[in-house]
Amino acid sequence: MFKEFEFAYPEYFYLLLIIPLMIAWYWFKNHRAKAEIKLSTTLPFAAAKRSYKQYLYHLLFVIRIVAVAALVIAMARPQSTSSSQDVSIEGIDIVIALDISGSMLAEDFRPNRIEAAKELAIEFIGGRPGDRIGLVVFAGEAFTQVPLTTDHRVLGEMFRKIETGMIEDGTAIGDGLATAVARLLESSAVSKVIILLTDGVNNMGAVDPLSAAEIAKMEKIRVYSVGIGTLGTAPYPVQTPFGVRMQNVPVEIDENLLQNISSETNGKYFRATSNTKLREIYNEIDQLEKSKIDVTEFYKKQEEFLPFALIALLLFVIELLLKYTFFRTTP
Repeated sequence: MFKEFEFAYPEYFYLLLIIPLMIAWYWFKNHRAKAEIKLSTTLPFAAAKRSYKQYLYHLLFVIRIVAVAALVIAMARPQSTSSSQDVSIEGIDIVIALDISGSMLAEDFRPNRIEAAKELAIEFIGGRPGDRIGLVVFAGEAFTQVPLTTDHRVLGEMFRKIETGMIEDGTAIGDGLATAVARLLESSAVSKVIILLTDGVNNMGAVDPLSAAEIAKMEKIRVYSVGIGTLGTAPYPVQTPFGVRMQNVPVEIDENLLQNISSETNGKYFRATSNTKLREIYNEIDQLEKSKIDVTEFYKKQEEFLPFALIALLLFVIELLLKYTFFRTTP
């Protein structure tokens, strides 16, 4: 950022022509003000030394000249202009659509799928300070937990509060995707992205997932879909008459659907089978979405006339004080 100076009323500088006139008037006045006397010789005055006041007396006129110049500058209204040069930053709008159905309690991730998804999402968010990020959660239905925001601290706190059972159980992938798309419809960002995380098969909801993907395509929203779950079976806590017991249940993810959603929207499908793999997926998405956005150069003007006005006032006061004290003459 740098500053430049300009004047709102540069025509006032014509008033500086007064200064040569003042100098001419001062010379003429002092030349005529000298007393004259005829002497046969000036030898008796040759050894006389001139008082220092005689040398300094013209200082009053110099002060007045500088004061007039400062006043004219103040009248021309100097302004400083702060400007920032055009730069490029990385930044996009991202909505994370997270499945919070009961199956996300499976413990093929540590400590379980939903906690791992939350922890790694917060880590991902922390690495993208320039982005607006929102959060949509879905199970048997979907809703917006956090709209697009740059307040990543609040976003992280809301992520930590997510739990299964917050809404009706089930897996409404279409509703989750459609809600995420709705959050991005009014976005003016150059790049708009949805990260869709689920561990199941679409079995509920009012919106067909592929129809939601078609809308995302029309709005130029890329969808990175992530299937969460190991291959084969996964330990899942089941309530029994004898308390909670871990049972191995089949992992069923509709990978064809998720692949079609990502393919339709120019995104990419990933399969996360562990915490490490999910972290790698987030890192890959982070690298894929490094969109350059030009920041428009801006200007900010600030009035700078006051210092010059104060200088002019101060010099006029100093001139008057010196004239009627130090350089005072007998009437």
